[in-house]
Amino acid sequence: MKKYLIITYGCQMNKNDSERIGSFFEENGLEEGSEKDADVIVINSCSVRQSAVDRIRGKIKNIKKIEKNPLTILTGCLLEKDKKEIGSLFDYVLKTEDLLTWPLSFLKNKEEDYFQVSPKRKSFAAHISIMTGCDNFCTYCVVPYTRGKPFSRKASEIICEAERAVKEGYREIWLLGQNVNAYNGGMSFPNLLREINKIKGDFWIRFTSSHPKDFSDDLISAMKNCKKIPPYLNLPIQSGDNEILEKMNRPYRVEDYKDLVFKIRKNIPGIALSTDIIVGFPGEKEKHFRNTVNLFHEISFDMIYISRYSPRRQTAAYKMKENVLEEEKKRREKILEELLKEKNLEKNKKLREKKLKVLATGLPKKGFLSGKTEKYKTVTFKGKKELLGKFLQIKITSYSSWGLKGVIIQK
Repeated sequence: MKKYLIITYGCQMNKNDSERIGSFFEENGLEEGSEKDADVIVINSCSVRQSAVDRIRGKIKNIKKIEKNPLTILTGCLLEKDKKEIGSLFDYVLKTEDLLTWPLSFLKNKEEDYFQVSPKRKSFAAHISIMTGCDNFCTYCVVPYTRGKPFSRKASEIICEAERAVKEGYREIWLLGQNVNAYNGGMSFPNLLREINKIKGDFWIRFTSSHPKDFSDDLISAMKNCKKIPPYLNLPIQSGDNEILEKMNRPYRVEDYKDLVFKIRKNIPGIALSTDIIVGFPGEKEKHFRNTVNLFHEISFDMIYISRYSPRRQTAAYKMKENVLEEEKKRREKILEELLKEKNLEKNKKLREKKLKVLATGLPKKGFLSGKTEKYKTVTFKGKKELLGKFLQIKITSYSSWGLKGVIIQK
């Protein structure tokens, strides 16, 4: 029996694509293997950062040294430039969305929609792609060039996939899209949330990623009234300075973002808010960065996902003069990390002795499991593998800036 291995670089959508590739391979009689024994190795990649492309190049060179000499396939979100540069190192360069017609002798082609393939899920959450592509053309982003124009799946298909996942025991449903707010598969995104919220069972609904410009009052209302949506939201701002936001082609001002956050918090008191920040964007001076620091203090984010700007060909920002040295990008990143560390310690301290609902998702390590709270905080606790994928009541016993520790009080 042939064996396959899929190596994934990138976001949750890339991981969801890999789950579908694995499922289709197994439909065709293959079984999962390792680097040492796989007959076919697929690298599902991402061109968002140069570092990811460099890692792919290093990985395929190591694979080529394997004595078995497996068939190698490159797929994923790739710029044409990256395909040309590293594609020659692979036997095939294929589009993910063409999976059902890949020209491989061991696969039986199908005339179906790629999304009809049921994912072979490896995590304890069910990630469901509801749309793909984007046409916002943020000047730093490659997605419009790698994923193309927005495409929304039919709502009925998504709801069926969610129902199936809940029946299979998944307790967390993640709805994925480059901009889920722009979903339009026969109904609006808020109404899709409402329909999934009607599914019987004890589970959470989460989603990513949201664009502030499309965050409607109706979406706030859906989040407020759908009991299965936990009080957590990732709302990327990218910069706390209006001049930089304009250069990024983010069509809102800092004032608009703050007004939106105020409205969300007014309707959903206690909601945890995370955001994405890019440091070192072309033209970002110290005064611009200081505005981002000031915004952090004003908003008091629960988490910041920080990226150092990485120039990518085809994007508009690639033509801009890059004036921020890598060392300076690292310094700015460190400042935000330290602020976050201090703020998180202050917030987590207040959770000591609290009893929280936690979904156990982290694999055992020295007798300990980990999981996420409703507000997406990480908790570690002593427990056995059998508890994975279950909701538990955990009493918090200690804390740090980056997580909580606790004991199970109810299974």
